[in-house]
Amino acid sequence: MADSRDVLTRPAPAPDRVLRYGEGPDRVIDVRYPVAEGPHPVIVVVHGGFWRAEYDRTHTGPMCAALADEGYLVATIEYHRVGQPEGGWPGTLDDVAAALDALPGLLGASADPDRVVLLGHSAGGQLAMWSASRHRLPAHNPWHLPRRPTLRGVLSLAGVLDLVLANEEQLGDGAVAGLLGGHPDSHWEHYAAADPTRLVPTGVRGILLQGLADPWVPPEVSRSYAAAAVAAGDPTELRELPGEGHYGVIDPDSAAWPEVLRALADLMA
Repeated sequence: MADSRDVLTRPAPAPDRVLRYGEGPDRVIDVRYPVAEGPHPVIVVVHGGFWRAEYDRTHTGPMCAALADEGYLVATIEYHRVGQPEGGWPGTLDDVAAALDALPGLLGASADPDRVVLLGHSAGGQLAMWSASRHRLPAHNPWHLPRRPTLRGVLSLAGVLDLVLANEEQLGDGAVAGLLGGHPDSHWEHYAAADPTRLVPTGVRGILLQGLADPWVPPEVSRSYAAAAVAAGDPTELRELPGEGHYGVIDPDSAAWPEVLRALADLMA
């Protein structure tokens, strides 16, 4: 099966609105609306790119436009990334938390607050699953939420969900250490606060789609998170896609796309 890497540069329709959750060009949220009347089920998209500055939200345009065509209100968050003055630790996590906290008020009555799914690809999978885990952080942590977020679930697409394992495997040429400022032996408090595998159980349903031919985020990473989540009692399901690489899960023209739509429908049901 051909990899869908060309989706990274494929043109897509512009978003309907660009909302701001803070100052600067990177604290924004692209919004695409379906044709039907609202309130709409919401998909919050968190893009990947190993948390690095050279990868922004624009490469998710084809996927987000396709999801809006399916009847979803699609909100795609941007955030500061490694290589930018406010990116990395803790700025990247600060931004994602701030965006999600602000989003309900920004979307208003167009969104159905009882039908919200977080979708994250690659490094965005870590950020999405972490966002659903913030109530598991200690009360003194600045990202702590006092209660479990109101979500139908999280859809991880080739997500970097076990940061310790990803660091051991040197995924993205040391991308995890770049995000967290170092390795677990010297920065364990960062890993403990950011690694979804260390924050289970969340009580939030998760579906993990993982290509078995993925050269960037190998299946072992999703398998490790799924095993930990299920053992902790979370309603987590790993769906492996034989022959699929890293980008098909964000490509609406790929053979994997029907599986993405099925997983979203299952979470929204």
